[in-house]
Amino acid sequence: MKVESFDYELPQELIAQTPLEKRDTSRLFVLDRKTEKMEHRTFTDILDYLHEGDTLVLNDTKVMPARLIGIKEETKAVMEVLLLKPLHDNIWETLVKPQKRVKEGTVISFGDGKLKAKCVLKKEEGITDFEFIYDGVFMEILEELGTMPLPPYIHESLKDQTRYNTVYAKNIGSAAAPTAGLHFTKDLLEKVKEKGVNIAYITLHVGLGTFRPVSVSNIEDHHMHSEYYEMTEEVAHLLNKTKEEGKAIIAVGTTSVRTLETIMQKYHTFKACSGFTDIFIYPGYSFLAVDHLITNFHLPKSTLLMLISAFATQELVLKAYKIAVNEKYRFFSFGDSMLIL
Repeated sequence: MKVESFDYELPQELIAQTPLEKRDTSRLFVLDRKTEKMEHRTFTDILDYLHEGDTLVLNDTKVMPARLIGIKEETKAVMEVLLLKPLHDNIWETLVKPQKRVKEGTVISFGDGKLKAKCVLKKEEGITDFEFIYDGVFMEILEELGTMPLPPYIHESLKDQTRYNTVYAKNIGSAAAPTAGLHFTKDLLEKVKEKGVNIAYITLHVGLGTFRPVSVSNIEDHHMHSEYYEMTEEVAHLLNKTKEEGKAIIAVGTTSVRTLETIMQKYHTFKACSGFTDIFIYPGYSFLAVDHLITNFHLPKSTLLMLISAFATQELVLKAYKIAVNEKYRFFSFGDSMLIL
């Protein structure tokens, strides 16, 4: 299957540069997979599609201020380091720019030496492992020196850094936001509960597997990087009960989908577990866990677009995207939302 077949035309002005003032006032494109019916609603109307006994699954990961700008000690060149995930003993997997200026032993200094990073291993695709050297608490230093790792298509600075996290973000560890959840407010989540809908929190720390561009021609040749996930006993029990009662599991975001499908594929049931997943979902995949999906509008030729094309067929998704472009929906991280039934 060719990556090019997941391309579509998107005017630059439709790429949302800033979040809306109120999270839940974004537009909601509703797509019914069975009838192919499409509706244009507002995100607060999501309540109309959730029913008593259903379970809404949210990814409670929290984005780290993972972008660090520092100075290469040897040459004083400016370097950018994006933290992806911890490995062991203060060693992190990162993306570094420009990687060609880094070799094993290179030291990059941040905040006048308050934090230092020593290269211990260069890998492919710009990935580099660094050992971080500091006094104190690493996450506190990161809060002071780091910034939110906004995607490269967002050119405006974010005035309120909390807007690149969901209102329920709890477990710090992501290098990018699970953006489908950005539309929810605490008030809207209370209304979901009042309707008798269950809310379940799982964790997947978003890293390279989710946002790395596809650089091959054939989908089958793309390598997904692994990301850490967790599910508790309580959530596993709730999801199994939801299935047994014939109610719907609604995944909020592709990261929730990947976590649920990983666990169901591995155990054929939901169970308390944690680990790393490199699951790559594209057309031809048979879904085992998810009934409905709340998601954003995704980049052309991205693994995220391939995932929702597996959920609702490539033809139907690209048809919906064409309509969304014509209707001037806002795209990508700070953009509008889609509900696929």
